[in-house]
Amino acid sequence: MPREVRVSELAALKEIAEMLNTTNDMDQMLSDVLAKLLEVTDFTTGWIFLIDDDVPGNTCAAHHNLPPALTAGNYALMCGEDCWCVERYRQRKLTHAVNIIECKRITYAVSHQLGSTDGITHHATVPLKAGKDRFGLLNIAQAGKEHFSEEELALLQAVALQIGTAINRIRLYQTQERNAVLYAKLGDVIQRINGVQDVNQLPIKAVQYIGDAFSWPNVSLFMYDGQQLSLRALYSNGQLTKEWQTLAVEAAGPIKDSLRDNRIVIESSCMEGNELDSVGIPPYRSAAAIPLRVRNRTIGVMFISSPDQRQFDDLNEDFMYSLGDHFTLCVENLRIYEHRSELARMEERNRMARDLHDSVVQKVFSLSFLAKGAENVLAGRDPVVQRSLSEIQQLSQEALKEMRTLIWQLHPAGLENGLLPALKQYGQGLNLTVYDRTDGVQELPRAIEEAFWRIGQEALNNVRKHSGKETAYIRLIKQQDGAAVLEVRDEGIGFQADRKKGRQTMGMRSMRERAETLGGSLTITSGRGTPTIVRATIPLESVQAHCMEEKGSSGDYLI
Repeated sequence: MPREVRVSELAALKEIAEMLNTTNDMDQMLSDVLAKLLEVTDFTTGWIFLIDDDVPGNTCAAHHNLPPALTAGNYALMCGEDCWCVERYRQRKLTHAVNIIECKRITYAVSHQLGSTDGITHHATVPLKAGKDRFGLLNIAQAGKEHFSEEELALLQAVALQIGTAINRIRLYQTQERNAVLYAKLGDVIQRINGVQDVNQLPIKAVQYIGDAFSWPNVSLFMYDGQQLSLRALYSNGQLTKEWQTLAVEAAGPIKDSLRDNRIVIESSCMEGNELDSVGIPPYRSAAAIPLRVRNRTIGVMFISSPDQRQFDDLNEDFMYSLGDHFTLCVENLRIYEHRSELARMEERNRMARDLHDSVVQKVFSLSFLAKGAENVLAGRDPVVQRSLSEIQQLSQEALKEMRTLIWQLHPAGLENGLLPALKQYGQGLNLTVYDRTDGVQELPRAIEEAFWRIGQEALNNVRKHSGKETAYIRLIKQQDGAAVLEVRDEGIGFQADRKKGRQTMGMRSMRERAETLGGSLTITSGRGTPTIVRATIPLESVQAHCMEEKGSSGDYLI
């Protein structure tokens, strides 16, 4: 190669390199570099295809001096079916600059008389790449030119490498910009979610805040109770759905994979359809399932979906994990807050129960005793006074009975002797025959004992009202993973839950919320002709830690 030619090529490459670093706008960069390439060479026409291996077709991202035949029909030929060079590129068989002897697009334009080709019959094509990343094709032509020399192809190869490097740089820059915007929005979302003070309202508020902030069409939250998923909140096209609905794990599509593998699952271009329509999620073409993690276990999944393809492909995984983790952190913080509030309420109820027992009850009892004594002393002397004393005694006894009932509600008598004896006594008060059993449990933290007491009460009430039987079985279990379990079973005929609607009664919701406030879960299994089993599971680790924090000591609970 003559020295003057080599110097000319180096000068051209230097000018192109300098121009490539002047902008971070992709379209502007491609247009400018194509114009500069034609300016510093003898070539007259050029165009650049950007190609995504996962998406059919191609995008003509830049062009310069295209002949009328290739601009006809609003550049239809430049965005149509794949030609030979695009097909070879997709097959990874086009790896360097080559001569295209017969261009399908130009041949089509000539045969259909779409306009003048300005003498262009052939062109050179070069893949745009940077390292292992591939971006598309650079195409160069010149009127009357049927063959490009090795030197010309080498120059185009060098230019294409520079363009590929610039594309990679701009895409990285754009990704960083997108991430900066996403994390800024994430900060705003977290701030708004942290302002929610009710853990039961948190899912509803969270999906709304997230959907609005990121302009995602559909955002939903699923929680997992160990057996099935429950949809807690859905924000779809600006509308909130608040009703809880159940969903079998096997029917949950990408949510199932995210839950079981504890990983983000992205679907980019699925057929428009939906296996989640049973819980109201609209048809989608792209979706992302984000696991909700607490202490290395997955408690649910945040599911975002869109009718558009590839909506979530550019989302950074760290950002998506951060979104899910911050939500679960808010849940945990609210549970700690509610746990402490519940402890304070328990202490206040216990104090009131002691005060009522030590003062009011004793005084009412004394009043009843004095009335009885006075009635005995005045017996037969004054019938009116005797009747009055008798009424005072009767009213005193009624007041004592009502006061003891109130004290029982504030602090159940017998609960200090153990949860199972208290529940058994409560069940017997409902005229139930109660069989109890404990496996590995010696003592429970106060918060769990209180939650199990209230859950057990509701479960026994349901046995009395709905089972049609008079027998209940209660088990208190310590699992190998360190969780405490209360199980209440009847011998009834069962019921068939409305799987489609997933409706829950107030009592069922109350039991579930009590368990979840302490980081646990509740399942209710039943069916026509089979017994109903209510099973509440609460992990001891976090509750014990909070209890010890409240006690201010290093003592632990035995279980």
